[in-house]
Amino acid sequence: MGSTNPFKDNSFSLTKRIVPSTLYALFPIALISTYLYLLSITTHSTNTTTTTTTYHPSLSPPTPPPPSSFSSFSTEKDKASENPCDYSNGDWVPDTKGSLYNATTCGTIKESEKCIPNGRPDSGYLYWRWKPNECNLPRFEPLVFLQLIQNKHVAFVGDSLARNQLESLLCMLSTVSTPNLVYRSGKDNKFRRWHFPSHNANFSLYWSPFLVQGVERSNEGPYYNTMHLDHVNERWAMDLEKFDMVVVSFGHWFLLPSVYYEGGLVIGSLNCPDLSHTQVDFYVPLRKALRTTLSSIIERKKGNKGNNNVVDVIVKTFSPAHFEGDWNKAGTCSKTEPYRKEEKELGGMDSEIRKIEIEEVENAKAKASEFGGFRLEVLDVTKLALLRPDGHPGPYMNPFPFADGVPERVQNDCVHWCLPGPIDTWNEIFLEMVKRWTRSAEE
Repeated sequence: MGSTNPFKDNSFSLTKRIVPSTLYALFPIALISTYLYLLSITTHSTNTTTTTTTYHPSLSPPTPPPPSSFSSFSTEKDKASENPCDYSNGDWVPDTKGSLYNATTCGTIKESEKCIPNGRPDSGYLYWRWKPNECNLPRFEPLVFLQLIQNKHVAFVGDSLARNQLESLLCMLSTVSTPNLVYRSGKDNKFRRWHFPSHNANFSLYWSPFLVQGVERSNEGPYYNTMHLDHVNERWAMDLEKFDMVVVSFGHWFLLPSVYYEGGLVIGSLNCPDLSHTQVDFYVPLRKALRTTLSSIIERKKGNKGNNNVVDVIVKTFSPAHFEGDWNKAGTCSKTEPYRKEEKELGGMDSEIRKIEIEEVENAKAKASEFGGFRLEVLDVTKLALLRPDGHPGPYMNPFPFADGVPERVQNDCVHWCLPGPIDTWNEIFLEMVKRWTRSAEE
């Protein structure tokens, strides 16, 4: 005796039933497929400008790179690398996302720029984004920035706005990696260096408000600055060989009373009536100082042919102050929203300083074109900064200035920027510049 296979005896009759049914089911599918195929041929022949990409059904479609992947911008040539966007013109638009960090979680912020912890009651100034006229400005990607400057040294050279911008940058980068403060020196720690072990990246701050050699005015000494317009400040220039990028920031100190030297001789002064010097407009000394700075960088790079690394030199343009009244006579900046672009036109002193900076960078590019190893570019923030009177510490440069009532006079800071705040946008543009340089180097 043996077991009976239930499928064996009925296999022929089952096959007779299944095969016809299958053919009937497949027939309309085949008709539809043929129709769609013919339709696609007709469509292609009548519209030759349309391009369609079809993936084989047995293959998975290619996975796009993650938004913060290095390869998302470093391996493809796109229109942005050929025609970089003009980030300098645009408008501030409302934004609900706010900043990557806050003043209590970032440890590198100067106390006078911690606006919310110092008692500023409004936070609306944090919820605006810069929208350029011609493109979108991507949000800052801390990990991408660190990947791009891995094993590099970035130096911020100049005045307190150089420090302000670097602290903003460090705060945003600190959201993905912790830096170590490895060096500090000078009054108020005006010379500092941070190291990111995760990417072997260094960021240095060099206090040099004139860029050239000089002595700052002080409460203990003369009321005026002295500047030697034909000698770069060696305190930072002597370290040029260590830098891969240099971000230059200056301007506001040139508005103060000053005595100017060239060739060891006084050539004039600004607002020093008790000195028997020719009154000189500050525009000419400002131009000379920047020209000396850029020429010194070029000459030293040209003279050091053994160092083949490319040096990126970025000149940040002048960022306007927003004092309502004189800065030293209880001037304030009390606005809580940005200006619209049609409300505030760039002009006067702000426009002239910006123009000088752009012209001198173009002149330096012409000088450096004779040999490689250089990139010079402007980080143009003047117009976007002009529209943000709400982004300064104002009276909240000091903790809770109105805790005991409203004093008759309270000092305001309408030059520097709250952190977080509008200055974070400068570093978003900075990142886009570095992305573009990376693409150009790989093409």
